[in-house]
Amino acid sequence: MDFFAVLTILIVLSAIFGYINIRFLKLPVTIGLMIVSIAFSLLVLALGQFVPSLLAWESALVGQIDFQKLLMEGMLSFLLFAGALHVDSQQLKAQRWPIMLFATLGVVTSTFLIAGMMYTVLNLLNAGLPFIHCLLFGALISPTDPIAVLGILKKAGAPRKLEAKIVGESLFNDGIGVVVFITIFQFAQAGAGDFEISEVGLLFLEEVGGGIALGLGLGYLAYYLMHTIDDYETEVLITLAIVMGGYLLASYLHFSGPLAMVVAGLMVGHERFRTSSMSEVTETYVDKFWELMDVLFNAILFVIIGLEILVLPFERQYLIAGLLAIPLTLLARSIALAGPIQLFKKRLEFVPKTNLIMTWGGLRGGISIALALSLAEHMSRTPLLTITYIVVIFSIIVQGLTVGKLVQRTQMGVESSQ
Repeated sequence: MDFFAVLTILIVLSAIFGYINIRFLKLPVTIGLMIVSIAFSLLVLALGQFVPSLLAWESALVGQIDFQKLLMEGMLSFLLFAGALHVDSQQLKAQRWPIMLFATLGVVTSTFLIAGMMYTVLNLLNAGLPFIHCLLFGALISPTDPIAVLGILKKAGAPRKLEAKIVGESLFNDGIGVVVFITIFQFAQAGAGDFEISEVGLLFLEEVGGGIALGLGLGYLAYYLMHTIDDYETEVLITLAIVMGGYLLASYLHFSGPLAMVVAGLMVGHERFRTSSMSEVTETYVDKFWELMDVLFNAILFVIIGLEILVLPFERQYLIAGLLAIPLTLLARSIALAGPIQLFKKRLEFVPKTNLIMTWGGLRGGISIALALSLAEHMSRTPLLTITYIVVIFSIIVQGLTVGKLVQRTQMGVESSQ
């Protein structure tokens, strides 16, 4: 099948699964789509015992999808820009220091904590992996998914301060997490002896600093172009060009594309930008266009995650390791968040149970799977992919379905005590 045929099938399946979810399950869109697609894959797996051609068809379909390339080089730019576009800029500014610490120190701390614990667990299971490969797992599983949790938090009526922390951290830690992963990836590929600390610092500065600077430049370019005209069709097209052209330019310059998209999205979505460069008509169309892009790419993303179950290798010891990794990743996240929360708790009046809600609300998503798929075979790709998939599935389904109730319960407890 060619690319257009594969894309058509994915969109058709997304529409069918979306209808089933809205009509019968009534779950949050991303969670419902993934559950239905997993159920579909399991059904095909069962029917494949009697109709082998059906199983062969779906396996061939999934096999033709380069998930890592599709997400990291295509869909991610749209998803991060759309997510950043609707963040509360005032709350984000007020919470900027804890968000920066969560997204930098928190990601690095989580990476090393997870690596150490998984290294110990895998050795106890007689399935030991090199520590550098455990570090790769720590780096790819530490970033959280802003897309999956944003709608849930809004529906649960989470306080804006808390919502800004979780979504803001998730938007930025995607970019930081990818940079940390790339750094460790190069260590694993070249060997620690062939990679100097100065090179690590230079790579980090180039990726992070370059990504932020490019995002600021793209934001100002969008402002200038949209400020000088008043035509909603062209202005929507400008935002699309900023995202696609900017991400391509970031890749060419070896800057962090995710960080560039987050910064550009925050600038275009900022209230001051909107009032001085967009008419009400343009603002409406820009918002609606990017909401539609968000829904479309989210639908495709979570359907693919559900379908991927057919082609993943599941071995018993790595299934057990994956199940053990769930509480370990949650523990590591809680510890990584504790320092910044304590540091800013009184100054910024954090809501009660912030650590608990941010730990449980830090959903892992498609980026973790995409990074695991990018591993070479000699980097323990098969076991790490299995463990990652189990953590992501638990995170999206179990944490995703319960974080809203957790937010509501903690807020009710606060109100009743006042």
